Amino acid sequence: MPLNPRHVDLFREVVRHNGITKAALSLRVGQPFISRAIARLEREIGFALFERGRGGVTLTPEGEIFLREVERNQAGLEYLARAARGIRERGSGTLRIACLPAFTYSLMPQIVSSFLRKNPDIVVSVAVHSPERVWSLVASGQCDVGLARPQAGFAAVDDELLMTTEAVCVLPRQHRLRSKRSIAAQDLRGEPMIAASPSAPHRSRFERVLDEAKVEIKTVAEIQYSMQRCALVAQGLGFSIVDPIVARDFASSKIVLKPFVPRLEIATMLLLPSQRPRSRLALQFCDLLRAETAQYRKSARVQA
Repeated sequence: MPLNPRHVDLFREVVRHNGITKAALSLRVGQPFISRAIARLEREIGFALFERGRGGVTLTPEGEIFLREVERNQAGLEYLARAARGIRERGSGTLRIACLPAFTYSLMPQIVSSFLRKNPDIVVSVAVHSPERVWSLVASGQCDVGLARPQAGFAAVDDELLMTTEAVCVLPRQHRLRSKRSIAAQDLRGEPMIAASPSAPHRSRFERVLDEAKVEIKTVAEIQYSMQRCALVAQGLGFSIVDPIVARDFASSKIVLKPFVPRLEIATMLLLPSQRPRSRLALQFCDLLRAETAQYRKSARVQA
């Protein structure tokens, strides 16, 4: 038969107050009530907890051992209470993020640093993957929040349009088109291009623009990620059409950024697993993402 927790609590109070009378006064209960509870506890466990005398009560050797076990158990309960309070106030101890490399240079560090200042005891895990892998991780519940380009064919994902940006044309600093305010398809006739991977949505849209303008270019390389394309542009190998988030962060003395016309919008999706509840941490992180990207769009309009 399990012990009565109330009797165990009264035992601790007697020890803490060094006597039944003082414990009764502190708890505002009758002394006989506590005496009966201790007697029942001793019958349940099968040994005496106290030696009773005219001066009060003294723990027996068995009582001292029992007290240590009680305190150890109480410490465990207090730890669980603290853990529960932390989960209630902050959520679980780790927030798992999956995103594209495009967001790891400045956008993600800014948001993660803001988040950790508010949640210093939380661990943020950021995994960098291709768009397909990010969607897959979110769909399977292996991450809490994802950032990726639109993808079709994934269930169990709640997706939200986080922001749209307008692709920019990245040129070597000494390129013949460097003085133009914007770049059109006709300007790029015959130019070497560092292209995005064939699966990139904005590449197919860019190629349609070239076809409509009857402009031919020379593809010299296909690179999946914008940062690497910018690096090749900096080496003078050609131009590229890239996400402005990366282009702005990568801007250096070796490249220039120009708006491309007509506009080529690049969408960024905020992804959440739809098969399980969202933690408070995930919801707080999403709020920071929305605020930061709204600020980015505002600053981009000012620069334009």
